[in-house]
Amino acid sequence: MTIKADKWIRRMAEENGMISPFEPGQVRTAGGEKIISYGVSSYGYDVRCSNEFKVFTNVFGATVDPKNFDEKSFVDIQSDVCIIPPNSFALARTVEYFRIPRNVLTVCLGKSTYARCGIIVNVTPLEPEWEGHVTLEFSNTTNLPAKIYANEGVAQMLFFESDEVCETSYKDRGGKYQGQTGVTLPKA
Repeated sequence: MTIKADKWIRRMAEENGMISPFEPGQVRTAGGEKIISYGVSSYGYDVRCSNEFKVFTNVFGATVDPKNFDEKSFVDIQSDVCIIPPNSFALARTVEYFRIPRNVLTVCLGKSTYARCGIIVNVTPLEPEWEGHVTLEFSNTTNLPAKIYANEGVAQMLFFESDEVCETSYKDRGGKYQGQTGVTLPKA
């Protein structure tokens, strides 16, 4: 028996705690004002970013090295909006905490509202049995400052369910980003 994608997402969130907090429909307004939508969509889930941001800076002239990342390469900001400098990027985290089932692969994609403004969200997988807040990377590809809104939709999660569970999950491998909370920097 096949069920519709939006019903599957609701069931997985309610029965397995896959997404928390969970919004079972599309939210398009808050306090009477239009916002960038979040919640269950036709075939995915639109996530929000929290108000915690790390904005890239080259003030200290550091080299970006994923094996030895210098935290001084970022400025921490806590705000309802984040201004990303031209041709730069920022990190944030989702409001939602994910617990991916062993037979599901999730892919994070950007929302078209931001993409049409030159703001790109890095495509990244959430592997079977990974859990945590998703660290999001926003690239400002324009030569102008760009704005990201906290607590509004910023990316969409697509879920791919397998008929079988994977042989080795992210949890089995002891993945280095398992259980992350807050905005998590690269780990070697």
